[in-house]
Amino acid sequence: MPRFRVTIKRSAVINTVTIEKGMEVEIISQFPQNPIIYNQGKAVQEAFFRIYGIDLKSINVLNLSYLDVKQLK
Repeated sequence: MPRFRVTIKRSAVINTVTIEKGMEVEIISQFPQNPIIYNQGKAVQEAFFRIYGIDLKSINVLNLSYLDVKQLK
């Protein structure tokens, strides 16, 4: 099962929600595809909400312009 590290690329305040550069989560997936693109990023969204209490989808930052994805070995 591939493991991914998803990291925030840049800090921002959007609709009173603050995201900081360097916030990161690790995700284990059943599929080798980018977890932001696969299933509309649901695994990434859930991981950030579980760890930081931030809903990335509601503030429109669940995309590759704000997030960096690296597959870990």
